[in-house]
Amino acid sequence: MGDGKDTTSDCTGPLGRREFMQVGALALGGLTLPQVLAARAASGNHSKRTSVIMLYQHGGASQLETYDLKPDAPTATRSQFDPIATNVPGMDICEHFPLQAKIADKFSIVRSLHHEMSSHTDGGITVLTGKAPLVADPTSQSKSAHPDFGSVASKSLGTGPNVMPPYVAIPQKPYMTQPTYLGLHHGAFEVGDPSVKGFRAPHVGIAAGKDGKRLGDRKTLIDQLDRIRRTEDLRGNLAGTDQFRELAFEMLTSPESAKAFNLSEESDVLRDRYGRHLWGQACLLARRLAEAGTSVINIYFNTPKTGQEFTNWDDHPGNAGREGHFAKFMKIRLPYMDQALATLIEDIHSRDLQRQILVVVVGEFGRTPAMRYGVPNRSYGRDHWPQAYSALVAGGSLKMGQVVGATNSKSEYPTVSPYTPQDLLATIYHHLGIDHSQTFDDFRGRPVHILSEAKPIAELI
Repeated sequence: MGDGKDTTSDCTGPLGRREFMQVGALALGGLTLPQVLAARAASGNHSKRTSVIMLYQHGGASQLETYDLKPDAPTATRSQFDPIATNVPGMDICEHFPLQAKIADKFSIVRSLHHEMSSHTDGGITVLTGKAPLVADPTSQSKSAHPDFGSVASKSLGTGPNVMPPYVAIPQKPYMTQPTYLGLHHGAFEVGDPSVKGFRAPHVGIAAGKDGKRLGDRKTLIDQLDRIRRTEDLRGNLAGTDQFRELAFEMLTSPESAKAFNLSEESDVLRDRYGRHLWGQACLLARRLAEAGTSVINIYFNTPKTGQEFTNWDDHPGNAGREGHFAKFMKIRLPYMDQALATLIEDIHSRDLQRQILVVVVGEFGRTPAMRYGVPNRSYGRDHWPQAYSALVAGGSLKMGQVVGATNSKSEYPTVSPYTPQDLLATIYHHLGIDHSQTFDDFRGRPVHILSEAKPIAELI
């Protein structure tokens, strides 16, 4: 390779790992042969790995129309939907969650979460990293200065068995998060929308199975690495590092990884149960990845489909410029969530994975107790409200079938067992086996605790 001649065009023999890495170095800019994948160094016994699937309700779901209904509140506050009983005495949830109501013994609801950040970015940073921004950003354009919990898990636990990426985002990561001082290779692996026809996760298993002969073609291999590099460069990731090349090789060649990402392995009956939409297929893919060894799967639970009738959880007046009452759009949206979430929980239990996998449903905040009429959109909605909001947790060997905490009669603030986003993250880290008091060095070499002040939610442990 050093004489400048083309040595790639006529080779038909098999390509080993060492030769691959040398060719990869040429393709990615001539860097040195990589050492052991840095993210794998901390990995312990893969057979006992645990996983977290987060359904991140970007926009901030209304607690008053989901898990903390107030049917007797004044008209301006009252929940727009009726509560229904569940199979857990005393636990009521929204009428549009009938499937969840039948399996409430398999999840718990935390009704007493609160913080102080009222913009989407600041709230998201607080909920996903456990670190409040030093300066508030009302424009919702800033990025986190600290890694989110998925990047922390990647750094702490390394890659899973079967060459599974430790942190996966479906279809993409929350826009305000980044791995920061942990290194870009600990960022989320974004896989796109698994509900689209012919879905295939990028860079996964391209040389597996029937494609195995392609490893013998160095030009094809270099083309693949160049394509990956261009994609990752556009995303701001650090292509050409030792970690990148190692993971690229293993994901390109791993049939086990390819199998985990292949939804066609599932029956049509089960795929239909989850729902043939983004939320449903994302939940199914998340279960497959968690079962295969991925530590964190964050589903950007924004909207289940595209279309004028579908809005996200940001149910203030005139969401996305639409006229009408927010309850109209929630009524369309909630059944999709009920289908996907209830099926995910039941599927996890049917496979006896409820101790291994923890499911968390949460957004960056809740919605205001008082509804507001918006002009000129001629619409009703609820604004941002971080002072009180709810989360659902399922599995993870936690205590299920209960309501943790309570808010006042208008869901304005917690009155019983108030908890913070940091406490919820501490609960997640507890499940993953990560000591949240440990430190990582920031860009200046200063030690920073994963969480400074937090405790796992006592009622769940």
